[in-house]
Amino acid sequence: MTAKNGIINQPSPYSVPETIDRLAAILQAKGITIFARLDQRVEAEKVGLNLRPTQLLLFGSPQAGTPLMVAEPTIALDLPLKVLAWEAADGRVWLSYNDPLYLKQRFSLSDELVKNIDVIAPLIHQAFL
Repeated sequence: MTAKNGIINQPSPYSVPETIDRLAAILQAKGITIFARLDQRVEAEKVGLNLRPTQLLLFGSPQAGTPLMVAEPTIALDLPLKVLAWEAADGRVWLSYNDPLYLKQRFSLSDELVKNIDVIAPLIHQAFL
């Protein structure tokens, strides 16, 4: 994993669709709401543009996210949580997401509140098993 500008980039051993499929299956099994899945390559093709495989998954739990938005309404700019699976020019697939510690600092969240969003890494780990 690498972190840059508050974004964690983790290599995926799977294709972009399979990476998102595996993560979505874990989220659904845990009762976490999937709000949207955007295939940005398909959208680019609709307007005649080319894009390597790129998919964005928006997910979360109102039970976990609402206390964050009560404490700091502008965190809604970064909620629901998001992961981006994308294929690099070299063919490697990456999974990128906001570093919870970056969000903690950006929105001055308490340690207790940041626990509500510090779930992505363990979920990704499960998806890659």
